[in-house]
Amino acid sequence: MPARWTIAIVLLLFAGWAIWPDGDPAPATPKPAQQATARDSMETARKSTAEYVGRAACAECHSVQHERWSGSHHDLAMQEATAQTVLGDFNDASFTHFGVTSTFSKRDGKFFVRTDGPDGELTDYQVRYTFGVTPLQQYLIEFPGGRLQSLSVSWDARSAEEGGQRWFHLYPDEPIPHDDPLHWTGPNQNWNFTCAECHSTNLQKNYDLQTNSYDTTWSEIDVSCEACHGPASEHIAWAEAYKHGSAPPDGPTGFTVRLDDPGSMTWTIDMETGNAKRAEPLRTGPQIETCARCHSRRSGISDTYVHGRPLLDSHRPVLLDETLYYPDGQLRGEVYVYGSFLQSKMYQAGVTCSDCHDSHSLRLRGEGNALCYPCHQALKFDTPEHHHHKSDSPGASCVECHMPQTTYMVVDPRRDHSMRVPRPDLSAELGTPNACNRCHTSESAEWAAAAAKGWYGSKRTETPHYGQILAAGRAGAPGAENGLAALIRDGSQPAIVRATALTALNRFAGAASLSVLPGALADGDPLVRHAALTALEMLRPDQRLSLAMPLLTDSVRGVRVEAARVLAAAPAEMLTPAQQEIMRAAFDEFIEATLTDAERPSAHLNLGVFLGDLGRPSKAEAEYRTALRLNPRDIRAFVNLSDLYRAQGRDDLCGKTLRDALKVAPNSAAVRHSLGLLLHRQEDVSGAVEELRAAVLLEPANARFRYVYALALDKVKGTAEALSELAIAHEGHPYDRDVLIALTTMHRDN
Repeated sequence: MPARWTIAIVLLLFAGWAIWPDGDPAPATPKPAQQATARDSMETARKSTAEYVGRAACAECHSVQHERWSGSHHDLAMQEATAQTVLGDFNDASFTHFGVTSTFSKRDGKFFVRTDGPDGELTDYQVRYTFGVTPLQQYLIEFPGGRLQSLSVSWDARSAEEGGQRWFHLYPDEPIPHDDPLHWTGPNQNWNFTCAECHSTNLQKNYDLQTNSYDTTWSEIDVSCEACHGPASEHIAWAEAYKHGSAPPDGPTGFTVRLDDPGSMTWTIDMETGNAKRAEPLRTGPQIETCARCHSRRSGISDTYVHGRPLLDSHRPVLLDETLYYPDGQLRGEVYVYGSFLQSKMYQAGVTCSDCHDSHSLRLRGEGNALCYPCHQALKFDTPEHHHHKSDSPGASCVECHMPQTTYMVVDPRRDHSMRVPRPDLSAELGTPNACNRCHTSESAEWAAAAAKGWYGSKRTETPHYGQILAAGRAGAPGAENGLAALIRDGSQPAIVRATALTALNRFAGAASLSVLPGALADGDPLVRHAALTALEMLRPDQRLSLAMPLLTDSVRGVRVEAARVLAAAPAEMLTPAQQEIMRAAFDEFIEATLTDAERPSAHLNLGVFLGDLGRPSKAEAEYRTALRLNPRDIRAFVNLSDLYRAQGRDDLCGKTLRDALKVAPNSAAVRHSLGLLLHRQEDVSGAVEELRAAVLLEPANARFRYVYALALDKVKGTAEALSELAIAHEGHPYDRDVLIALTTMHRDN
């Protein structure tokens, strides 16, 4: 993991009981007839009798595929630590990072590292598994409670000529002491939660909340055949029957999913455009969704993965979040491939992963520009007339222009799979990167934009790009709401872009925003439906009912779970008996989804919000305290708990909780801000001003903190000082509505 906080903090929920508004455990209820839809077929798939049989059973008939897979990154994803698998230098080598010296050694055929443990003391640990193979290899250490922890000091497996064959730290530029959340012994470097699902086959995490321990198991230690194809026992039975002539050749083969397209996968070059078209449209997308399970930034919502179901049935992929993607959708953080590929014209044209990558060896299907020739005619595109660079130069490389790479984990370069046309004009406007200036580093984006315009004309720059609309929406710029609404309605735009636009509507909540919600809730793509449900939070709970109720029986689990979440605060008395049964089932499924990542404090934080919406404050309090049991330093839990006490009018407990939080995090701006609000309610205005000022000093770019501080200043020190703070907030956030209203009001009153 290359950058700080690379693990997504997501909405994860947990409870040990099903909650209904009466506060008692919900009884088991029959599903209404209208729920007997795709949910039931999914449950049937979950209960399939197929079992995992292992790669050896597959290799008997599929020797060619098995041979290609052997030695691939999937094959070597995780291995026992042996002399054959360990690549790092364990010959008493040492590496020092911010004063901590780690030493690597071998004894009796076993591999050891002496490094700082959870208490900061140097301790000897045995390496049990290798993790990955190239360009770097990590090492897993066993800890009590069934945990495997990923060592942050890793081996650079590149050649010495490339700068490799050395130990290095994944966070080279900052100290990571033992009490840092990113220390290798902490939960953010825990293999069971963070890594395991995508490096082994048929992984069962088996976390127990009561003991805070794991009993994690797998069928095969690496990413083997059944990780992608699903359990194969029924396929083996079919193969045996086929051998004896008792199985039809064109009938079901015992797998729940086909990873190839059942239609024609032939591509034909259009001689006029030089681009290829599929002979038939792609009928289904199981291959991409299967790959996305691991090649995406996402969180889990189910302990049971059903092969062939949409990704959102078991995982919640992140959208184009501004901390992870630039406004135009280029990757910023470590997001892997899926979110980028969904934006591409290739995805919309029906290109799948295996069109470019061999499914078993994982190697590219061509070298250099030849990889692109099957779909893009070389005579048209691999020429100076197209790329305007010398042949065989970086500027003549398809991937350098259309798939620029970013290096993560210090040594691991990865290409942007949105496969976009370089837009230096957007760089000049939005501050986004572009392929041109990655090479021409001494030139400006304006220079690159002028060159591109001279080569290709102005047509591409005159067409609005969704990045401009998303950037305006995030800034709250005038007219942005109408732009977002138009983008959401535009079915030609990528679904992940339209879904992202929906999440930006809350800052507006005007007529244009409201007008797009019904259509988005009925959209054919589950990502859009899911995001539309999130956008419903701009409405009062009673207003959400008629819009969200139909999605409680959606065919995709992630959509149903989100519908249950946004309806938790809806008044139950407005429901018919039939609707109440639907809601009960939805809440049950919602809570089942929360069991997926119960070891994370964020699960219990969000469940606390859910229980609060249901009117169950005591159970909400219990969840916040569970979060603190899992991580006594989790500031979000302290703040949420204090806010719960505030809502109950229990300011004494609210204050105690915030002061307890300051003992573990005296430099938390959120805690200082909350304490300032409490003191203001208690009419300690001068004390409130001091705490609110501290929050601003700790987070000077937070417009909300500075706005509230300015309002408090207005009462204590006068309007002049308040206006000064508001002016600073306005400079950094020129379209912030609250800041603008406060500025206008104070100037008017002056």
